[in-house]
Amino acid sequence: MNTFLEQSARLLSFSDANVRYVFSGMMMLGLACGVLGSFTLLRKRALIGDALAHAALPGIALAYLLTNSKSITVLLIGAYIAGVLGILTILLIRNFSRIKEDSALAIVLTVFFGIGIVLLTYIQKSGRASQSGLDKFLFGQSASLIANEVIVIGIVTAILLLASLLLYKEFKLLCFDSNYASAIGFPAVLLDILLMGLTVGAVVIGLQAVGVVLMAALLIIPAATARMWSQRLGMMIIIAGFIGAASGAVGSYLSFLAPRMPSGPLIVVAGASLFAVSLLISPENGLIRRFLRRRIQVKNTVVTNCLRAIAELAEVTGCDLNTAFSLTDIGRIRKWTLSETARYLKLLKTKKLLNFSDDVSILLTESGCEEAKASLRRHRLWELYLMYQADIAPDHVDRDAEEAEHFFTPELEHQLLELAGSDEIKSPHEIEFKGGS
Repeated sequence: MNTFLEQSARLLSFSDANVRYVFSGMMMLGLACGVLGSFTLLRKRALIGDALAHAALPGIALAYLLTNSKSITVLLIGAYIAGVLGILTILLIRNFSRIKEDSALAIVLTVFFGIGIVLLTYIQKSGRASQSGLDKFLFGQSASLIANEVIVIGIVTAILLLASLLLYKEFKLLCFDSNYASAIGFPAVLLDILLMGLTVGAVVIGLQAVGVVLMAALLIIPAATARMWSQRLGMMIIIAGFIGAASGAVGSYLSFLAPRMPSGPLIVVAGASLFAVSLLISPENGLIRRFLRRRIQVKNTVVTNCLRAIAELAEVTGCDLNTAFSLTDIGRIRKWTLSETARYLKLLKTKKLLNFSDDVSILLTESGCEEAKASLRRHRLWELYLMYQADIAPDHVDRDAEEAEHFFTPELEHQLLELAGSDEIKSPHEIEFKGGS
């Protein structure tokens, strides 16, 4: 315990130069990947990062072979050139053949990666004294970051963020409607290439830290997580950048506490953990929220069906809705068993729509009577609309109307009442929509 606290205190003090380099480098990398990944995700190119990361590998190997230098600047320039060539290859295959983009991505990913592995194997067997360490680009080794490499990551990150800010409106239009962008005079193809070029930049600076294999996760997971928290692009980008930076910080922290654990995979695991939490608790798309919303919808559907069954029973028997109705007769209308009917009617009781309820009969309250009338009216209105306007056979409309009536809005009900020319509850034989046959 004391060792853990001592390690944490040492880490948070940032007195260790290596800690400062790793933390700052990983946070800047996460920020850049989160921002660029947001555009990539909306362009439905989740695997572009994976393809470009694999495409950059032969560029690293060739840069070393041509210069015999392991300078991070030289190697990243080689990786960037190879990544751009990968982009152009994808575009050429997509635009000048019958092969679609996903297949082009797969071709570039595998072919370029295969070439990169061949070149790395050649370098390892060449006997060059300076060849050691190139294999870290496969799986990443952020713990080995030095000051010059962090400076390069910082400069590239600043360029990427500035370009994203200056071209925010253009990229936003490109992501949501590229055809419209072309129609109003924007160079959509050029913007697309530029966006992918910036993505290559984010991928290239992450290769040393996260590696070729996991780079796609760092690019997409923060954006996918942010997508669950906001429907607005600007806010999504901010959240994605924050999540990317936080993932880099948490992964670096865990790697520092467990020195034998690689930081790249831990960064990805940290981001994936944030994604899993967001998947559960996000306010709009979270699984818990959707589950609760679904339960409420099911209960409301049962209540509506019960009320409509009572209203139909009153109509069939010629009784007033204030009459006490038999559970057996209500169940017969809906083809429910007696136990099912009793269980469903308990929901009406919780909503205070029943005056009393026992094992034999029920009696609606005044508000229950009004809700029953409204439920039957909505059902009839939709039946009539489907029959006279959508030309659906009468023996099919009941099922379709029952599915749709639970999603009625006051505006839709008002429109249907205007078409029907009446606000009374009538059977399909007594109402004909205006313009109907």
